[in-house]
Formats: sequence, C-alpha cells, structure tokens
Amino acid sequence: MIGRAALLAMLVFAPLAARAHPLDLAAPLGPVELEVMGFRHALQEAIAAKDVVKLRAMYADSFTHTHDSGKMDGKDTRIVAALAGDPVIETAPVDELSFRPHGADTVIVTGRSPILNQGEGRHYDFRWIAVYVRSGGEWRLAASQATRLAPPPAPAAAAPAR
Repeated sequence: MIGRAALLAMLVFAPLAARAHPLDLAAPLGPVELEVMGFRHALQEAIAAKDVVKLRAMYADSFTHTHDSGKMDGKDTRIVAALAGDPVIETAPVDELSFRPHGADTVIVTGRSPILNQGEGRHYDFRWIAVYVRSGGEWRLAASQATRLAPPPAPAAAAPAR
C-alpha cells in the first residue's frame, strides 16, 4: 500500500497528464480521501495496462454505470468499454473534483469532465458521480452516473452601430 506522504507527493508533483486529478491544496484531503485518490489512480493504471483480473477486483460485483441516455452498464460491460478505449469518466481529465466521505467505508466523489463523443469527434462536459465502498479492507467502485451538461449559451450578438 502506498504511504500517505508518497501518495500526496505523487499527486501533487506528478505531471498533470490527461488522467491527473487537480488538487485544491487550500482544502486538504483527509486519509480516506487520499485512499480513494490512490484507488482512482490504481484503477486508471489497471485500465491503461488492460489488467482484466485487477479491474474485476476493483469494480464491485453489483456495479452499475448510468449513462446520460439512461442506458445502464453492469460491471462486465463497463470493463469491456474501458479496455476498448471508450471514453469513460474513470480515465477522463477532471475538474471540480469533490469528495464526500460517509463514514470510513463509503465515499461519494463528484466531478466534471470533458468526454469525447466519438461519433461526433467533439468533447462535451459531463458532471458525474461515483460511489466508492470499502469491502474486505479493499476499495471498490460501486456505482457511477454521468450527465451531459448543456452547452454554454452563445454570446449575445452586438447591437448594430447607428
């Protein structure tokens, strides 16, 4: 297991790649939040390494992901999508990352991420939620949902000069 100081150093000083999570150093993370950050990083590494065995252990057996269309994926479908390189919140860059621990064994994480719509070749902003639970001493991703945000309003046209 990664120590707290090593994890914090990794998160603060690692280059901000597409998978990095920006930290708000003004709001220090507690030990549970740091553990979940470490789990999220390990999940991203397992996806990048295409480690099916590790991923099957990291997603709860009852895992569900709800898409903005209302479609629901179970554990196996989600793992296949992630391994196929489909855009998923697990590997997307993150803005506005927020942790809400509920006891020592459940953390609700919310964030905002630009996700590529492969059909259109265009990024859309999504607000998402992920629920992490500790079971048998290990963190697992139990559920997630992503909602596509409305595009920002177009700037108002300037009035013609007279």
